[in-house]
Amino acid sequence: MSRRTADLLATAAAPAAWGTTYLVTSELLPPDRPLWSGVLRALPAGLLLLALTRRRPHGDWWWRAALLGALNIGAFFPLLFYAAYRLPGGTAAVLGAAQPLLVAGLTVLALGERSRPPALLAAFAAPLGVALVVLRPGAGVDPLGVAAGLTGTAAMAAGLVLTRRWGRPAGVGTLAATSWQLTAGGLLIAPLAVAVEGPPPPVDGPALLGYAWLGLVGTALAYALWFRGAARLPLTQVSVLGALSPLTAAALGWLALGQSLSPTQLTGFAVAVAATIVGQLPTLSRSATPGAARRAGTPRTASGQPASRRCSPAAGPPAPRPGAAPLPAAASRPVPAEPRAVPDRSPVGSSRPVAPDSSWVVNSPRTAGGSSWAAAAGSVNR
Repeated sequence: MSRRTADLLATAAAPAAWGTTYLVTSELLPPDRPLWSGVLRALPAGLLLLALTRRRPHGDWWWRAALLGALNIGAFFPLLFYAAYRLPGGTAAVLGAAQPLLVAGLTVLALGERSRPPALLAAFAAPLGVALVVLRPGAGVDPLGVAAGLTGTAAMAAGLVLTRRWGRPAGVGTLAATSWQLTAGGLLIAPLAVAVEGPPPPVDGPALLGYAWLGLVGTALAYALWFRGAARLPLTQVSVLGALSPLTAAALGWLALGQSLSPTQLTGFAVAVAATIVGQLPTLSRSATPGAARRAGTPRTASGQPASRRCSPAAGPPAPRPGAAPLPAAASRPVPAEPRAVPDRSPVGSSRPVAPDSSWVVNSPRTAGGSSWAAAAGSVNR
């Protein structure tokens, strides 16, 4: 498995974990407390990661971490919950699935990057598939709910692009940077939760289990993987993976809650999954084609093979350039360097053969066609 494929699968685990939120919330958490659910998801997870990493922001990263936390957590969570209450039939999930289109536009404006055609096709097809899965007949459209859903989606899209643009401070890992955002976002939601929903809800055993799952897996781990993928993979492809969240929720509803899926929903499921796969094709193809290493800056020999840091006799001499005279047959194989005689300073005054040192071999006229005594003997470090 290539490194890019591993990064892709790790990033896809984040929206899959977010897709468990509906099942956990409906079965384990207190009802009608979405803001407190957001606080208890983000703030304890952020404080835990902050205690483990023991890294605090410095300089400009105080306001950058606060802004990223507001966009990805502090604004996104309340707006998402508000849209979910105002928009029946999963319309909020469809608005969230439109995030790849916003990310594609923002990457052009902020980063100067253009998305590849497969990723753009997936960005259009994924919301269509999600709509077929989650929308129900007669689903209402509330203007305030639509505005909240689109604003929340735009906030997280902007946070994703800024995360890519700013990266992380030198020497700071993904977990530390994630802890800053989760802590800042949780602190921003807490006053709003107190003002709207009153004191925190009582927590029993099932609720404690649900908050632990959402905080540790659905937030701390998921956001760390998401931000890690945003730093390593093309942003449009990362955002297309967000369609896995509502698809996971629909699949868990069918498996765990006995909710049926109609033929239309199954069709939408297939469309969304296909769009998600198509959106990743550029990543998979670049990691598999020989030109990928050349674009990534991997040194290559004249024959097109990746250059190694250690020369090997099996590699043979480099291929001649077009128009150059062919090497003689004797120069196409390694020529062992002859021992050289150096004067011995012993009283006898005799000479003794010694093996040449690496610098002599590199500059020796006997290294025809790039071969040398060191290559014939094994390897030489550059």
